[in-house]
Amino acid sequence: MAYAIPFIRELEFEYGKPAELSPMIRRVICNNPGGFTFHGTGTYIIGRGKVAIVDAGPLDEQHVAAVLRAVEGETVTHQLITHTHIDHSPAARLVKEATGAQTWGYGPHGGDRGGPKVEEGGDHDFRPDHVIRDGDIIEGDGWSVEAVHTPGHTSNHVCFALREEKAVFTGDHIMGWSTTVVSPPDGNMTDYFNSLDKLLARDDQRYYPTHGAPIDNVRDYVEAYRAHRQLRESQILDLLRKGPQTIAQMVAIMYADVPKNLHSAASRSVLAHLIHMVHDGRVAADGEASATSTYRAA
Repeated sequence: MAYAIPFIRELEFEYGKPAELSPMIRRVICNNPGGFTFHGTGTYIIGRGKVAIVDAGPLDEQHVAAVLRAVEGETVTHQLITHTHIDHSPAARLVKEATGAQTWGYGPHGGDRGGPKVEEGGDHDFRPDHVIRDGDIIEGDGWSVEAVHTPGHTSNHVCFALREEKAVFTGDHIMGWSTTVVSPPDGNMTDYFNSLDKLLARDDQRYYPTHGAPIDNVRDYVEAYRAHRQLRESQILDLLRKGPQTIAQMVAIMYADVPKNLHSAASRSVLAHLIHMVHDGRVAADGEASATSTYRAA
């Protein structure tokens, strides 16, 4: 089907053991598998000798120890943070304590607005040492990355494009095993669509998601991601043409083949779609669009 996402089979790996993914990139996967993390958080190491760490991971001492072993004898000069969920950014503090490496990120979680505790939850304590913006270039010893602001999953989500390899560390904006949850108020579906289009306009050759295997067919993959979101909006409209609906009623039908313990997160994405559709006039809500509103086709 045209909207089917070509999820990539994970490479073989061993928890805590660094894997060589390219001449410049290594990865260590944290042993924190789950419904939102797949096999676990993938922490990437860029370069040789003087290196950068991308998404140090959760507050897991065994994982931090494994990452530090992977860079033994090297100098960590940078920590790059894609966004502030607790499976991505908290370990940066422990890595900084061990190595002195400062952090680069877009800003605090939700711009200090915060958000609901969905997915792995927000890291409300993180503050980057260096605030970056779209297009900023961060340079190290033999490598350079461009910050690509990709709001949607969170407002402070940034992808990092390794210019020497035309590769992008996509965080949770693009994942190798599942679609991304977009949860208001910090998650925004309009922003998410725009951020997908932003990646489509680039000429990158490989993606390294924090969860899941590297992705090589990047354009087809992003187009499938976008088509999947459009399909969800078509499903919503089809349901609403039958009469007023609540999010709970829609989720029960749209996600009938998804385990019920994931329906709460699915409802957040449906809410994000509905806010987007109310804003562009396709859908009407009883009052302000919210998790408990009743919706109808406009």
